[in-house]
Amino acid sequence: MGGGTAGADIGGLNALRQRLGRWIQAKTLTGLDPGPYDLTVRKNLRVPMDDGVVLLADLITPLRDTDSRLPTIVIRGPYGRSGPVANSARALAREGFRVLFQSCRGTSGSEGAFTPQIDEQRDGIATHRWVRAQPWHTGPIATYGSSYMGFTQWAVAAELERTDPDSAPEALCLQITMPDFGAVTWDNGAFAMRNALGWTQMMDRMIHREMLPLVLSRLRPDAKLRTAFDVLPLTAGDTAANGRQVDWYQDWVTYEDLADEYWTQQSHTASVPEVTAPMYMVTGWYDIFLPWQLRTYAQLAAAGRPPRLTVGPWGHLSRGMGAPSIRETVEFLKEQFADGPTTRVAPVRAFRTGADEWHDLAAWPPQGVSTRSLFLQPGGGLGPGDPAGGSTTYVYDPSDPTPALGGPSLEPTSDPVDNTAHERRADVVVFRGDVLVESLTVAGEPVARIRFRSLRPSADLFVRICDVHPDGRVMTVCDGIRRIGSIGTKSTDPEPDSEGFRIVEVHLWPTFHEFAVGHRIGIQISSGAHPRYARNPGSGEPAATATSLHRAEQEISHESATPSCIDLPTWPH
Repeated sequence: MGGGTAGADIGGLNALRQRLGRWIQAKTLTGLDPGPYDLTVRKNLRVPMDDGVVLLADLITPLRDTDSRLPTIVIRGPYGRSGPVANSARALAREGFRVLFQSCRGTSGSEGAFTPQIDEQRDGIATHRWVRAQPWHTGPIATYGSSYMGFTQWAVAAELERTDPDSAPEALCLQITMPDFGAVTWDNGAFAMRNALGWTQMMDRMIHREMLPLVLSRLRPDAKLRTAFDVLPLTAGDTAANGRQVDWYQDWVTYEDLADEYWTQQSHTASVPEVTAPMYMVTGWYDIFLPWQLRTYAQLAAAGRPPRLTVGPWGHLSRGMGAPSIRETVEFLKEQFADGPTTRVAPVRAFRTGADEWHDLAAWPPQGVSTRSLFLQPGGGLGPGDPAGGSTTYVYDPSDPTPALGGPSLEPTSDPVDNTAHERRADVVVFRGDVLVESLTVAGEPVARIRFRSLRPSADLFVRICDVHPDGRVMTVCDGIRRIGSIGTKSTDPEPDSEGFRIVEVHLWPTFHEFAVGHRIGIQISSGAHPRYARNPGSGEPAATATSLHRAEQEISHESATPSCIDLPTWPH
């Protein structure tokens, strides 16, 4: 009698937990109906690494039998195994997949010290081999995850295919990620301070279990972080933000040359074309990793294995990306392994901003793209004709740095912002095209080619394309930065000509944007976007230790022999 009552109580509690889990998923992954399977979770499985360190993982499985052809999904990340990051894992399990969700070395109970990127290849390989040996594992393995959890996929995929193909994943599902975090940390020579220092503060607090400041920083801007952005030298930023030095941050600011072994040992870009497993990729036009993720897509396409790709109107933390990402992942994996149906009509789905519509495409960039060059004219014009000569000058003062305005970030929103007030600054020069009588779509990676001279040894060029609306709004489309004259850029710096000018190429964020009839194309040029990028002190000294700030007189040439211009990849649709 008592045993039956206890059993009923347990059964009722489990039913309540299942309903609560489905309710949480419906609220956090808006627009995604929870799958048909109830779940069971085995917590804190101990996964041994080759050096004896033990990492913890949760195994999330459907409560009843599912299609044995479906893969076990491996997720490896440093952000814990509960809360929002676990919701996607549970959503996948509700669709019939076994999911192993592991915490990286030194995080959330896993042993060892967390050193970002460095240990993910060896730990990932050991984890894949362990999964294959477990009695609960049947069938193939797929990997899944966004951001850092995508990097952990790149860390193992090619290496396992090369050295132990029986342990290699049979599919990869990669969201808002890239295989080389050095390239985004030192973006074309400029230190991406807002993301690097903000992420360091967050992870250091998670590791030290400082939960109150961690929670508060997600609810409002963090005062310590805002102060730390202005601290010099850069090596003091972590102490200002968290009250202590963080080893990996010290390495990041010290090694500003991406050719250094510190960065090359953790880069997996070169091995991308070696991965033969099918892939699904999702990213957003305002994501911090977008250029590099699309370049990995291009590497695989050139190797004859283009991934399935979705690019939406999202930033790194956009909630709107969650539901379509899970839905398309489930469809992709069931199609690959269980003969499931597909709603996909083309390999690429891309959202065209400006027009606010989705397009199904055979490839990215879309077929038919051609280059249209617009030249920067003296007096602020922008057009197809050769400029008449002369130059445009401005002064950059790192003690009053040109501020960042929006742009891809680790903030909840990276949507386009209005630049009207920003363009009134004396250190921002503006060029405007004529009012468009026909719409124009830019589809790809614009490149600015600026004949540029600075009176300082080192300088930055920050270029932004804007959509100038008839009502006066000046909305961001995309932008990019390039540093010259620093320790990290010496091997790639263009040579100055006899007058001291250099032709500086600035690759902007990829975009898929329609400029409508009646709108104008706007170009902004400045020499910084603080604190998104650390200000350039102008001295050419090591960025980590420089403390002296120098005003810089900058000059853009409009001479017709080598005119400054921007090349737009245009799509005739």
